[in-house]
Formats: sequence, structure tokens, C-alpha cells
Amino acid sequence: MDFFEHQAQARRRTARLVFLFGMAVVSLTAAIYLAIAAFMPYGPMVEGGKPSYSLWNPELLLWVVVGNGLVIGCGSLVKTLELRGGGAEIAQMLGGRLVHPETADPAERRLMNVVEEMAIASGIARPEVYVLEDESINAFAAGFKPSEAVIGVTTGCVQLLSRDELQAVMAHEFSHILNGDMRMNIRLIGLLNGILSIAIIGRILLETGSSRLGHRSRNDRNPLPALGIVLVVVGYIGLFFGRWIKSAISRQREFLADAAAVQFTRNPVGMTGALKKIGGLASGGRISSARAEEASHMFFENGLASRFGNIMGTHPPLAARI
Repeated sequence: MDFFEHQAQARRRTARLVFLFGMAVVSLTAAIYLAIAAFMPYGPMVEGGKPSYSLWNPELLLWVVVGNGLVIGCGSLVKTLELRGGGAEIAQMLGGRLVHPETADPAERRLMNVVEEMAIASGIARPEVYVLEDESINAFAAGFKPSEAVIGVTTGCVQLLSRDELQAVMAHEFSHILNGDMRMNIRLIGLLNGILSIAIIGRILLETGSSRLGHRSRNDRNPLPALGIVLVVVGYIGLFFGRWIKSAISRQREFLADAAAVQFTRNPVGMTGALKKIGGLASGGRISSARAEEASHMFFENGLASRFGNIMGTHPPLAARI
């Protein structure tokens, strides 16, 4: 299999995962509807004046679809707007220092030359470059669109990698810019925040309903706590599976970027060499910045220690990438 086939395979898997993410949102809406419909009376009274129940309630379905769409949409929009500050803001958040295009430092001069070469190879304007004072080997591309993208590189990456290996890492980051991965990541983060908003609203309803419970008579049923429990449970289950799918999408985009990097450089040895050096380094790719969690999906290699194994990892295992 050559690098073009690897790219095609990664794109197909990404498309399937994005579809799965959409289906997860639809399933979330269906679960909320069914949970409410199971406890909400609908239709004529049965014998004895007791209410009847039905899982088919068109009016309720419309309210749930519209309400759920508004909650997820507004929550997603708020988070997306927070992340529109541009790549430079993210680089500075992580403690990055802007490298002058005409820097006199030999290592930084080599870095800028490599970035210029990869900009030509990928057909993208040369982005600004930031250096993070960190002994690990890692890099990232950040920004909402190519015109405002930046590339960040750790000092470990600049100092420990050979020129071919550094070129492969930069080509990988240019692939993320070229293939729209930065924009996709921001949209997925926004959707996850929208799903989280459902659970937050559930907690508010649960707390509000519980506080009012003492002011109501025993025969006057208060539906807010039950509705709050439903939204909390469904919201957090949806968030878990949403994060799992997002991580799977991110892993496929890393495979795509690796294959595209080999296409740009025509040198697979450079990429495998960089990955092997990360595996042999004590700090690996872990970023010491306290804000690394917010940008973990943007790094060349895992920037954080994994607490759940690779099931929630944003990057494939090094051996699989090699």
C-alpha cells in the first residue's frame, strides 16, 4: 500500500466516523424523547379515569427535536466562537515564542528553511512559527482557516531531530492545514460542548425541582427532578460516546497526515525516524504546559499521559504509525 492508498483509506474511515457522530446525536434525541414519552400521559383516559400512555406523541417529538437542536446548536456555537481567536492565540496560550523569519539562530534558521520548503511542497502560504520551551518532541498546527494558521514546535523537536525528521514533522502539520483538520476539530469540540449542555440543563432542572419539592403537596407531582435525571444520564452517556468517536476521528486524521507527509517529502525514513525518537525519549511527546489539555488533539504526538489507554487516545500508538 502506497501513501495515496493510505490517505484514501483514512478519508473513508473518517467519513464513516463523522456519520457515526451524527447518528449519535440523533440517537441522543431519540433517547430523550422515549424517556419522556414513557412517563407523559397521552391520549384519552382509560377506564377508572387513569391516564393512558403511548410512545408515539407527535407533539412531544416536535418539542424534543426542536429543543434538543437549540440546546446543542447554541452550546456548539458558544464554544466555536471561543475558539475563533486564531492559531497565534493558541500558540501563545501554550507559552510559544514567535520565531522571526530572518532569525540568526542556526537551529531556528534550519527550522524556518524546512517550513518554507514544506509550504512550497504543499502549496500553502508559509504560516507563522512559534517555539515552545519544552524538552519533549512535539509540534502542532492551529487556526480556524489556513490564512490564520500557525505551526508550533517544541525545542526538543528542533534540537533532537535530524533535518529529514524535522521535515517530516513539518510536512505532517502542513497536511493538517491542507486537509481542513483544524476546522473539523473545532466543529467536533463545539458539538461535544453542545451535548454537555444537555447534561448541564438536566442538573439545573434536578436541583431546581428538588428545592421546590418541599413547597408542593404530596399529590401534586413535580416532573422537573425526573426530567433532570433523564437529561443528566442521557447527556453524559452521549458525551462519553461523542468523545470516543472524536478520538477515533482524530486517530484517522493522524494516519492521513502521516501518509501526506511522506507524499510531500518522498522520504518515509524521516517520518519513522521522528516517531522512533519520540518513543525512545523519556518525556516522549508530553507537553509540560498547564494548558496542553485544551490543545491535545492538535499535537503531532500525544501531548498528555493517557488515563484510559488508547480507547480515548487522540493519536494512534507509535508502533501502528511506524
